[in-house]
Amino acid sequence: MPVFLIERTFADKLEVSPDDAARVKRINEEIGVQWLISFLSADKKKTYCLYEASNADAIREAAERAGLPADSVIEVGELAPSGATGDVQKERLTRVAN
Repeated sequence: MPVFLIERTFADKLEVSPDDAARVKRINEEIGVQWLISFLSADKKKTYCLYEASNADAIREAAERAGLPADSVIEVGELAPSGATGDVQKERLTRVAN
């Protein structure tokens, strides 16, 4: 399944409660998108997230339903230090996130 990088910009510092996270997870499951990992900017106003989804429209729909911005949604692959390219290795992302 394709992997997408989503850039989100927030007006204020991002604060996520457990209830907020559960709601977003539920919406993602209903639409069929899978969160892999996120990175938060130092000022806590931007996130860069990797998601697995059938297409970019599914990512945008999940974001809209959750009331989250999705400034850009880009399908990505992986570029290794050796210069090799390919599919994103989800197993490695799971190890990083846990």
